[in-house]
Amino acid sequence: MSPTNETRRRVREHVHTQPGIHFNALVRDSEFAPGQIQYHIRRLLQAEEVTAERLYGRTHYYPPIHDVWERRTLALARRETAREVLAHLLECEGAKPATVADSLGIARSTLEWHLDRLCEQGIVEKKRDERNRVTLLISHPDRTARLLAETTDSLPDRFADRFMRLVDELFEE
Repeated sequence: MSPTNETRRRVREHVHTQPGIHFNALVRDSEFAPGQIQYHIRRLLQAEEVTAERLYGRTHYYPPIHDVWERRTLALARRETAREVLAHLLECEGAKPATVADSLGIARSTLEWHLDRLCEQGIVEKKRDERNRVTLLISHPDRTARLLAETTDSLPDRFADRFMRLVDELFEE
């Protein structure tokens, strides 16, 4: 196998094992230069061996088996805090926002930032009772649980999420 084909195979394999990975993480996780990744991703997209979706300022890559809802769920679940929110809601089968924020040790503003995106993409629903109190529910619990099992964060992604939490905590004081 030629070096070009081997590089492309490795990039494709990485996208298939890490669905929803964004470009910078793909570069960080590989030993290839950003230009090489760009070249091979472009070829893989043309051959329809991977698909791409731009969401909230990042382009994410997927195997072509995922539908739009799954792609967006995977992209958002790549964020540590969003993944923790989803895991908590799956475990509790619905919860009040204050309870989720307290349980996860995050600021309400951080929770709301992630909830805005999760709700916008149809992953989480905000149900209101007769007294206008909100309960958070997962829209498709079985599908969401399956997709969460496919996501693992890289160390730099976890650091970025934790830094955002630290900044939020400083502003809350």
